[in-house]
Amino acid sequence: MNTLIGLFFASTTGNTETVAEQIAALEPERIRLHDIATDGVAEMARYQHLIMGIPTWDFGELQEDWDEHWPVLQAMDFSGKQVALFGLGDQIGYGEWFLDAMGALHDLLQSAGAEVVVPWPASGYRFEASRALTADGDHFVGLALDEDSEHGLTDERIRTWLPRVLDAFKL
Repeated sequence: MNTLIGLFFASTTGNTETVAEQIAALEPERIRLHDIATDGVAEMARYQHLIMGIPTWDFGELQEDWDEHWPVLQAMDFSGKQVALFGLGDQIGYGEWFLDAMGALHDLLQSAGAEVVVPWPASGYRFEASRALTADGDHFVGLALDEDSEHGLTDERIRTWLPRVLDAFKL
């Protein structure tokens, strides 16, 4: 099993790709980027530690590349793997579905045996509903980012979150 971290993402507008690149730039010796639009998802099997970045589209929908690879993900076994998630959404324009795609990915991964690590506090966000909330409603299942209305907070959030991920991965 690979000791590197595989960071898998997909991006339509470039926002998720930019965030993925920001994360990888903080740990270039450990993190390998994979755009699932070109690389697919089969490479996930090579890694024990994964970071996955997923944007939510429109009314809680999966981004097109994630949607295309969803059946393959559903058939994969993530037993023994640790996964940290980050999601992008628009809490103002689509506040009823904020980060729903990250919630869907979390549910898929957990049902496939993954240990999803590093929930993120939900306090301070302004949204109506989210499938990405933990059962107690106090946290998101991963790092919550809003490049539409809180772009200025992204760098600080990443710099706070990534050390927690590395700690959870024991790296």
